[in-house]
Amino acid sequence: MTSNFSSLRRRMVASGLGTVLAAGLPPALAQKGDRVLRVGHQKGWLSLLKARGTLEKRLAPLGVKVTWTEFNAGPVQLEALNVGSIDFGDVGEAPPIFAQAAGAPLVYVGATVPRPQLEAVVVPKGSAIQSVAELKGLRVALNKGSNVHYLLVKVLEKHGLHYRDVQPVFLAPPDARAAFEKGAVDAWVIWDPFLASAQKTLQACVLADATGVANNRAYYFSSRDYSARNADVLRVAIQEVDAIDKWIAAHKAEAAAELSTVLGLDRAVTELFVGRAGYGTSLVSRDILAEQQVIADTFFDLKLIPRKLNLQDAAPVDLL
Repeated sequence: MTSNFSSLRRRMVASGLGTVLAAGLPPALAQKGDRVLRVGHQKGWLSLLKARGTLEKRLAPLGVKVTWTEFNAGPVQLEALNVGSIDFGDVGEAPPIFAQAAGAPLVYVGATVPRPQLEAVVVPKGSAIQSVAELKGLRVALNKGSNVHYLLVKVLEKHGLHYRDVQPVFLAPPDARAAFEKGAVDAWVIWDPFLASAQKTLQACVLADATGVANNRAYYFSSRDYSARNADVLRVAIQEVDAIDKWIAAHKAEAAAELSTVLGLDRAVTELFVGRAGYGTSLVSRDILAEQQVIADTFFDLKLIPRKLNLQDAAPVDLL
């Protein structure tokens, strides 16, 4: 127990969550009864929203203050939600499933349109592998329990293979890239902007993206308690995220330049993934939760989560 707590504390400190907790801000706000939206975010679309200040302007008439905390990964954001330090955040398909399986009180608030081209199976430049079917028996790098874990299962099925037909090598993106460069793995399943970077800097070749097998949506989440008390605030937040989506769709070159600075990546990389992303964010629906149910069931079948989930348990109160 002590070891697990220490490990969690180290992750929280490394991500900035420890600082948030130490500041004592959330309890103080709660005691005063002030309305606040504490946004946790990763570098990306929400960084652009933060820079513009439009969310603050929209929420000011409602008497709502907005605070921002940056995290290095979706799972750490969900840990922050679980301990009551943020109210809203962005995440991919997989992390909220693991959080729900661990008992986190999360609800899905919004979802993007499908973005299947933002994840893919790639092979090194000059590889003899020309199709997914040729991966049988080979080493495939991926981040365990991520959106691309689901993609690998489904893309193998599409090409007549089973997950057990390949040798999964579980590596975080930086380590997977190193293994990919050295030839220690035969293929890599990865998402943007790592995917775009591999294409631009390593000339990695795409065997297949998620088109036709996975929607690869991004999600926006809150806690059940916060969503029950602040549905109006969350609706405005999703509207403002959608507005940023629409701006990027109409100003891709400008958005790529801004994201290049935010992410510290070459502009050619950000131009590639901005150009192929889907744009549009809306409140979550029962159909979208049904998509997540399929992913959760797949993870349960793979024994990645300890129990079968009902995704309707993570629906916001107004949807129920």
